[in-house]
Amino acid sequence: MTGSDLMRFVLGALVLGAMTLLASAQQHPALDSNVTAAGCISCHENKAKGKVVHTATEKGCLSCHEVRVTRDVTRVKLITATPLKLCLQCHSNKDATQIKGHAHGPAAGDCLSCHDPHTSANKNELLKSTSGANAEENLCLGCHTTGINSQKGGSRHVALDLGCDTCHTTHKTGDRSNDEFAFHLTKSSPALCLDCHDASDADLIKSHQGQPFAKSDCVTCHDPHQSSRPKLMQAFVHPPFGEGLCDVCHEAPKNGRVVLTGKSVKEVCVGCHAEQGEKIEKAKFQHPGAQGECTDCHNPHAGKSPAFPKADAVNVCLNCHVDQAELQNKRVLHQPAFEQGCTTCHDPHGGEHPKLLRAEGNAVCTECHSANSTPGKLESAHMITLFEGKVRLPEDYFAKQQVVRFDFKDGIGHPVGRHPVTDVHDPADPRKVKWPLGCLSCHQPHAGGARAMLVKDLPPSLQFCRNCHKENFGAD
Repeated sequence: MTGSDLMRFVLGALVLGAMTLLASAQQHPALDSNVTAAGCISCHENKAKGKVVHTATEKGCLSCHEVRVTRDVTRVKLITATPLKLCLQCHSNKDATQIKGHAHGPAAGDCLSCHDPHTSANKNELLKSTSGANAEENLCLGCHTTGINSQKGGSRHVALDLGCDTCHTTHKTGDRSNDEFAFHLTKSSPALCLDCHDASDADLIKSHQGQPFAKSDCVTCHDPHQSSRPKLMQAFVHPPFGEGLCDVCHEAPKNGRVVLTGKSVKEVCVGCHAEQGEKIEKAKFQHPGAQGECTDCHNPHAGKSPAFPKADAVNVCLNCHVDQAELQNKRVLHQPAFEQGCTTCHDPHGGEHPKLLRAEGNAVCTECHSANSTPGKLESAHMITLFEGKVRLPEDYFAKQQVVRFDFKDGIGHPVGRHPVTDVHDPADPRKVKWPLGCLSCHQPHAGGARAMLVKDLPPSLQFCRNCHKENFGAD
């Protein structure tokens, strides 16, 4: 046998072996289209035994799987296109597309990211336990790092060691303005907290300086997971409260009720915040919502963000502005409006510009979207500021957010170089505006149905440009 003959023999053997392996890989062993569930279990016995077995197993393997024979190839597949669609055939109440409220992220994508479809050592067929100090042990900590990075000098809630499901029910949904549903809690605070913390405990009463607290929402003052401060204090604390000067605002309680040092909440607040009280009363454009008590919008002790808005910086406004709340259903949300809070662009106490905006016209948008804008810095607080220090944001805000910034010059430059971004004046009489124009001529300020939040919910395309430029692009 020559060298070339030997080479052809070896190659032929390799090809034959590969074809044999391919055929064996395609052909499910010992199965045909008439297979029964008992036939499956004869090989896959481990899928039907364990501490917690999926109830669907009792219906038989073919309730979820099917055998397909194409010519001489047999395949075992799901009876639906995706695992999610299969799960929703029985668990339709978990369908995120039909839920009004905050659905748990994985529940909207793939149930198998949390659950084993056959059997598990954990309840609800979870892949891992919901307790444990790290991601190797705790299923939740694979995505959520809350509570595992306590800072020196800070505090950590010992309830974390009991397991996340001590306080949370993953698939619980409802009105997301209610913390019980927004955070999938087993029940709302303070009822949830009082399951472990006895309101009659002498040490608790002393730490609250004898003030009644059993009916208060504990998480307005305390972070339920971890804090950079002692005693799980929230990130932002009202100075009198943080310094233990309760008598600045409170007298001793009477008949189990809070007693203020003034006749009303507003009277107590303006004792220190006179400038805000004056703005509320005398601003050119007044906010009707600010005419009531300050605690209608603010927590008086602490909060998750500056000024302690309740329930948070977004919902504090949406509780009244329900028309804006409905915009949350749109595809693209403006991050400052629905994450940082409405007060990024609006002054909630009153201002000099219509709609309580912090600046006139395009100046609101260019505060973030102009290449020439420079945020201030509060290095001690690890924050940056906008609008001459009136708005505070995390110091890494522009690093984390994809903020599109443009180099505007002489009122032109977006979306293309010579396109105007401000009013176009009449060449024959520069005092007259020929075409009123501004950022809101093309963009919606809060939310939109497509990228760039263009008006009419249109995507960036010639179709949108034809709204103004029919003579340039034609009508269709």
